[in-house]
Amino acid sequence: MAELAKSAADLSVKAVEEKLTPPWKEALQSFGKNKLAVAGLGIVVFFIIIAILAPVISPYSYKEQVLSDRMLAPSSEHWFGTDDFGRDIFSRILYGARISLWVGFFSVLGSVVFGTMLGIVAGYYGRWVDAIISRIFDIMLAFPSILLAIAVVAILGPSLKNALIAIAVINIPNFGRLVRSKVLSVKQEEYIMAAKAVGMRDTRILLSHILPNSISPVIVQATLAIATAIIEAAALGFLGMGAQAPTPEWGKMLADSKNYITQAPWTLFFPGIAIMLTVLGFNLMGDGLRDILDPKMKN
Repeated sequence: MAELAKSAADLSVKAVEEKLTPPWKEALQSFGKNKLAVAGLGIVVFFIIIAILAPVISPYSYKEQVLSDRMLAPSSEHWFGTDDFGRDIFSRILYGARISLWVGFFSVLGSVVFGTMLGIVAGYYGRWVDAIISRIFDIMLAFPSILLAIAVVAILGPSLKNALIAIAVINIPNFGRLVRSKVLSVKQEEYIMAAKAVGMRDTRILLSHILPNSISPVIVQATLAIATAIIEAAALGFLGMGAQAPTPEWGKMLADSKNYITQAPWTLFFPGIAIMLTVLGFNLMGDGLRDILDPKMKN
C-alpha cells in the first residue's frame, strides 16, 4: 500500500511539473528530441560560424588571382582546388557563405515585415481592403517566382542588392496570405470581441493580441523561406542577374565554372555541395519547428 501511495504521489508531482513547464522550455525539449531538426540546426550553425570567421579561416583572399595556378585539383595547398583564374575555391566558398546567408536572412526579413503588415490589415479590416490586397497577392502568385524575380532585377539592374530586393518582393504574398488566414480565425475569438467591446483601439488589438497569436506559422515559414531564398539568389547569380564578379556568390561560381565541368569538375562540385547543405539545414530545422509550433502536428 505504501509503495502504491508513493507511486501515485510521484505521478501527481510529475503531472504538476509538466503543467508548470514554461512553453519555451517545452518547445526546446521537443526540438531536442527531433534528431533531424537538431542536425539541421547544426548545419545552419556551422555555416554561420564559417561565414563569421571567413577572414580568419580562409588561407587566401577570395579575389586573389594566380594565373599560374589555374585549374589545380584539390590538394593540401588548395583544399578545394582552384578556378579558371587561379583563385582558391575553399576561400571563395567561405566568403560565399556570408553572401548567401546575408541574402537569405535579409530578403526573408523584408518579406516577413511587409507580408505580415499587409496580411494583418487585410484579415482584420476585410471588405474592400481585403479584396484589393488579396488581388495583388493573387496577381503576384500567378507568375513563377523565379520569373518574377528576373523581371524585378531586369527593372532595377543586375546586382546583389537588387537580387535581394527581388527575392523579398516575390515572397511577400506567401507571408501575407498565411498571416491573413490566421488573422481571419483569431479575430473571431471571444477575447478579441471583448477587447472591441470595451473600446480598445484597433492598433492595440493588432499589436497586443492579433500579431502575437498569428506569429507561430510565420516563424516556420520564414525558416523554410530562407532555404528558398538561398536557391533563388543562386539562380539569379547563375543567370548573371545577381552578384557580379569578383563577388564569391555560390550561384555565380557555378555559372563561371559550367564550361569546365569535364576539365575541372571540382569547380562546380564544391559550390553545389555548399548550396545543397545550407538549404538542407534550413529545411530540416523548419520541419522541426513546424512539428513543435503547429498544434495539428503534435501527438
